[in-house]
Amino acid sequence: MNLPTDFMNKYKAILGSEAEVFFSSFDENAVSAFRVNPLKPVVKTYENPIPKTPWGYYGKISGRSIDHVTGLVYSQEPAAQMVGQVAQPSPGMKVLDLAAAPGGKSTHLLAYLNNTGLLVSNDISKKRSQILVENIERFGARNVIVTNESAQRLANVFPDYFDMIVLDAPCSGEGMFRKDPAAMAYWHPNYPKECAELQKEILQDALKMLKPGGVLVYSTCTWSPEENEEVVQWLLDDYPLELEELPLLNGMTPGLGLSQVARMYPHHFVGEGQFVARLRDTRPIGKEPRRKSPKSNLTQEQKQLWHAFAKHHLATSLDGILQTFGDHLYLLPNDLPDLRGIRIARNGLELGTFKKKRFEPSFALGLALGPKDVNLSLAIDEEAFRKYVAGHSLKLGQTLPTDWYLVTVQGLGIGFSKVVGDTLKNSFPKGLRF
Repeated sequence: MNLPTDFMNKYKAILGSEAEVFFSSFDENAVSAFRVNPLKPVVKTYENPIPKTPWGYYGKISGRSIDHVTGLVYSQEPAAQMVGQVAQPSPGMKVLDLAAAPGGKSTHLLAYLNNTGLLVSNDISKKRSQILVENIERFGARNVIVTNESAQRLANVFPDYFDMIVLDAPCSGEGMFRKDPAAMAYWHPNYPKECAELQKEILQDALKMLKPGGVLVYSTCTWSPEENEEVVQWLLDDYPLELEELPLLNGMTPGLGLSQVARMYPHHFVGEGQFVARLRDTRPIGKEPRRKSPKSNLTQEQKQLWHAFAKHHLATSLDGILQTFGDHLYLLPNDLPDLRGIRIARNGLELGTFKKKRFEPSFALGLALGPKDVNLSLAIDEEAFRKYVAGHSLKLGQTLPTDWYLVTVQGLGIGFSKVVGDTLKNSFPKGLRF
């Protein structure tokens, strides 16, 4: 790979005798990996696990496979997986993933939260936030909202609120050169310093949202000291934060001058480039302020329609706040503040839509539930799955009562669909068909 000359000179000075083997690693193939989703039923085993990680495996997963379409797995390269593992939020925490798209770190955080607490998953780009929504819905989590905002505007709504904030910051992207050589076109010697200024601006607003005693996980996909150790040192100098020691797993190396942070170089770590630090707020923990929370806004008719559907179809309870937005019904996580004034891309779990005195369940609800969570389910085989995701209705070979059924394949939910007689109508979203 033809690396920029200034980039090579910079890392010859930083890495010394290791520089040549570091440069040679760019001529090797990028490393592919994925995580298994613990929120889904365990239906199969995989080979080639990533050492010392709970859900990670080396290898590629097709975007058209049953495993991907049902949300059983999420493709994410090994170094990026270390950010969620360093964060490792405890169940019940309130967590912010501030620059979240396309969703790898958010889904990893959701795996640790296990449908408890709250995740606010944010991306400032409207286009990227829509991709984020799609990936989070596929993962099947119930305790997440997706916002499309700047850190500054979020800070007005969530002051001193989060137990943990994860910022995988916009950066110079040096660690992605092997995976995405086009990233080199943006790189120039001053680019890391320019990125560092943006990172500090975002962090200034992010820290307004961290509660006393909370944890900040800061990461980048670059090796630039200007964006990594120098930003961390600025945080330590200007804010009441202290570094927490990180375990150096699978070839991770200590930071430059800061042994508590971790770097991932492709000639040591099987994966791409990453930097990660974990800092804890040292302010004394006080009493939580009282906050105004959203309330249910359903009409009496809507309540009756939803409760009738839930009683007939659901074998599990769904905890949260019921709110309608237009005709759509959402389940909001508990303990949210008033969210008026910020752009929301996914306001909790979409349960379905009210239509002319009836309720129709959403695709997202069907991805969040398994066969044990419902009273009516219909299993299809792999051949029928191929037809279904292409948009075809299915002939069942038997007549069933007309009703909504959770469609399952290999024991995993793939959305609700209506059965009429011997036909399974197709409800797979048009934008996802293939």
